[in-house]
This record gives sequence, structure tokens and C-alpha cells, in this order.
Amino acid sequence: MKLNGKVALVLGSIKGIGRQIGLSLAESGVRVVLTYNDWEEHLPELQSVFDKFGADAVIEKIDLLETDRIQGLMDRIRDRFGRLDILVNNIERGGWPIVHGPYQQPQWDLEMATTLRAKWWVFDKALPMLKAAGDAAVVNISSIAALVGRSGPASYLFNDGYAAANRGISLLTETWARIGAPQVRVNEIMLGIFETRHAQRTRGWNLLTESQRRAVIDHIPLGRVGTPGEVAKAVRFVIADAPYMTGSVIRLDGGYVLGGEKVAPMPAGVE
Repeated sequence: MKLNGKVALVLGSIKGIGRQIGLSLAESGVRVVLTYNDWEEHLPELQSVFDKFGADAVIEKIDLLETDRIQGLMDRIRDRFGRLDILVNNIERGGWPIVHGPYQQPQWDLEMATTLRAKWWVFDKALPMLKAAGDAAVVNISSIAALVGRSGPASYLFNDGYAAANRGISLLTETWARIGAPQVRVNEIMLGIFETRHAQRTRGWNLLTESQRRAVIDHIPLGRVGTPGEVAKAVRFVIADAPYMTGSVIRLDGGYVLGGEKVAPMPAGVE
């Protein structure tokens, strides 16, 4: 896909990974619609970044849990740009056991509604414009919590509902790839431990002890957490450089799922 002149909707763009994805696309000439609901204090910084760049960006405050408002968002995109080529589903409600403690019903419901329900409604309402574009791409952002659950060093980072919801995203990815084909490619990027998402610059990370943080890092073969810029590069690849990929999941986790175990030297054996 040639990105210049395309229109992208990037959900959850007020800071961190979402903002970096939006900026990366804008740098390639994409006209971007950025949504947010929480963290209003980051809005001036978001506006400043895109104003300095001179990007054709629209910033929309919308609570995507209010599903009856989503069609209105699509109508505004159509009125402003006349099309939609790219959807980046970067919304979730993370469940940090070390932050929330044992489940209370509102937290469980919020995680499910944000991580699954809102994504489904946005895709459903965006699909007519995406299909009309003829060569469109959807990227679902998910978490390796879907694979590791509440286990090992990640026990402090991922809780049961968050892990279950993220496993559900992969089912949506596969179903949407079938629904969208051949005009719309739908793929998923499954994230590990990243700055602003489960690591530095999050409240939960600061609640971990030094030994707990070290255990997380030691479990990653590459020996560090990821950066928002690395997610943005992966998103650009899936959108622009993978025209034959749909229904696929890319795991971007520094090898966390593999674990930090070393491979023993090959023994000499017995003659």
C-alpha cells in the first residue's frame, strides 16, 4: 500500500504507543484521525506534536464503550476525508493485579468491554468505508497475555480477564480477515512488555519491587523492554509492506514467550 494520501483511524492515541503509531503514519503522508477518552492532561502535548509536524490530523474525544456514538465518528470521517483506508485498533483496558488486586465486577466488565466489545463495534461500523477503499488494512493490537496469562514474572502484569480478552482478539482477527477479504487485510500485532504499556512510565511498573522488575527483564531473551517506536515500525510494515498477509499474528515481544532459559551446549554423547 502506498501510504501518501491515505486516511487512518488510530484508536487510543493520546500518548505512548498510539500516539507514536499516528505520528509514524502522518510522517508518510497519511491523514490521521486520532481518538482518546482518558488522560486529558496529555492532549496539549499531542496537539503540539502534530501541529509542529504540520500533519493533517483530527483529534476526537470519544468514549468507545458508548457504542451508539461510533457511527457518528465514521460519519465525521466520511464528511471530512471521504474515505477510510486504515484502522489501527489500539484500545484496551489493562488488568494489573498489582494495581487492582482481586477482581471486582466493574474492573472485569471494563476490561472485556474495552478490549473486545469496543473493537468489534468500531470494525463493524468502519467496514463499509474500508471495503469501499478497495485496498485497506486493519491492525489489531493485542498482548502476549493471551499466551502466558497470569504466570511467572508476568503474574504482576496480567490478570485473568485481561488475558482471556486478548486471546479473544485473535479470534476476531481471523474472523474479520475472512469478512474483509479481498479488499481489507486484517492482521494482529501481539505486544510483549513495552514502555508505556506494562513497563516504564506506567503506574504498575513503579509498584513492582526492583527484584520483580528484574525478573520480568531477565525473562526476555533480548534483555530489555520494547519502545513505542518499534511498535510503530511493525504497524507500518503490516500496513504497507505485507500485501499478501491477512489473518496473521505477529508476536513482538523480544522473545518473552520463549522465556529466559538458556540453551545448554551440545554434549559430547556416548560412543
